[in-house]
Amino acid sequence: MMDEELFQFYAKQAEEPFSGWDFSYITETGRMDSEPLSWSYGSMVIKELRGVNSLLDMGTGGGEFLSMLRPLPPHTAATEGYEPNIPVARDRLKPFGIDVKRVEEDDILPFEDGEFNLVINRHESFSAAEVKRVLSPGGTFITQQVGGLDIQGLNLSLCAIEEFGYAHWNMDYSREQLKKEGFLEIEGAEEFPVTRFFDIGAILYYLKAIPWQIEDFTVEKYRKPLMKIHDEIERRGYIDFKSHRFYLTAKRP
Repeated sequence: MMDEELFQFYAKQAEEPFSGWDFSYITETGRMDSEPLSWSYGSMVIKELRGVNSLLDMGTGGGEFLSMLRPLPPHTAATEGYEPNIPVARDRLKPFGIDVKRVEEDDILPFEDGEFNLVINRHESFSAAEVKRVLSPGGTFITQQVGGLDIQGLNLSLCAIEEFGYAHWNMDYSREQLKKEGFLEIEGAEEFPVTRFFDIGAILYYLKAIPWQIEDFTVEKYRKPLMKIHDEIERRGYIDFKSHRFYLTAKRP
């Protein structure tokens, strides 16, 4: 199959529907893989759930992670801001009695002061002041974040540098926000694991699933640099880009 035909084949495959926060179409088939982190967000959350009576999952995506934490605390709530995810999350979490609240602003959460013993947040923006408000005294906040330099190499390869405006978002910046709000026992780590793509279709699917990586992305607009990446993958077998992850845990005084 000629390069152009193969590229078109992958582009067509990348039109597979994406819902919730499920990348299994490219991860479970081995088309995209990531170097493991030195920590487990899931393990940290599971450990902290012991004896907790109330839990808020910020940015639940399609509810995939939260639904696997069963048995859940008696009072469990979730938020989501990305519109396509909301019906997916509601359908998944409704059997557990969890209502997914739609949120548009980080500093406006539709909950009472001190309502939750534990607030968890995986790859969702947050306001430290608002997290503190909804946490009960002595409550815990656990977050894993996608740093501002995530997959920057892909943007550079596509000459989409102007679309990359979150370089300041890292562990130190986030930690300072928590310190300013008086959080205690702040711990964390930051790493840049490699993410490997094995075909151009996996990259196209990834960019469709995360439209904020390159907000004006279309295959036609970026066809020329995409073809260069496609050619490199076909020669080498894969292409690597550095991801950016960090986590923080903190206690409300």
